[in-house]
Amino acid sequence: MLPWLLFILAAISALALTLRLSRVLEKRENRGWPLRWPIPRKHPRHLDPIFTTTDLGPTLDTLVTYSSSIDVQGGTSDREAWILAVLAKRACTIFEFGTCTGKTTHLLALNAPTAAIIHTLTLAPEQASAYTKAAEDEGHETRAALRASVHTTFVYSGTPVAHKVRQIFSDSKAFDDAPLASTCDLIFIDGSHTASYVRSDSEKALRMLAPGGIIIWHDYRGPWRPRGVYTVLNDLAKKLPLMHIEGTSFVAYRKPLA
Repeated sequence: MLPWLLFILAAISALALTLRLSRVLEKRENRGWPLRWPIPRKHPRHLDPIFTTTDLGPTLDTLVTYSSSIDVQGGTSDREAWILAVLAKRACTIFEFGTCTGKTTHLLALNAPTAAIIHTLTLAPEQASAYTKAAEDEGHETRAALRASVHTTFVYSGTPVAHKVRQIFSDSKAFDDAPLASTCDLIFIDGSHTASYVRSDSEKALRMLAPGGIIIWHDYRGPWRPRGVYTVLNDLAKKLPLMHIEGTSFVAYRKPLA
């Protein structure tokens, strides 16, 4: 009996150590560890002064309506969700690449102004054949994108803020961004993480972005995963002043007012 008990205790200890190590690595990963990543890491206040803190912490201007992202497919971290919710408070036109479960869509709608509109785009399950994989795209990232495109009802469906949402079922490469040119105050890019889709979504987002508007890309996590996001954003950073928001996997860009 004693050897089995020792084995069980050793297994529990190993599991606890593994979980703790994974949390440490995740935190270090979001700080650009073990290598210095090309996009500079900055405090959120460099993106928007609303995130400036005092000796008491964040100001009351950053209070938001929020629910946890724990155990949500493709979800943002709590810090990431808070940043998006704060930015949504002053955004009248929002666009989201990658609806997935609609959890982030709901978060944006909860915090956006009463008259705001949130456009959110995803493939419908029956549109999977429209997905266009390029030669540069990695297979596991393609499969992950298709696994996230299985929903036709979403977290926001039937809620009091559902009227703010305009659901778009389309392949993002085929989406016509012209009607929204220079109109979006906030754009969240969290669709397919393959290189060709991140590049296409970014090009469309830059055309749709209003002066003073902000683009947030999700999952900038280093050269190993997802590689498409890391590669494309590093290339884009050679042309635009992108910033990696510290403590997150967010990369952000704010379009000049003039």
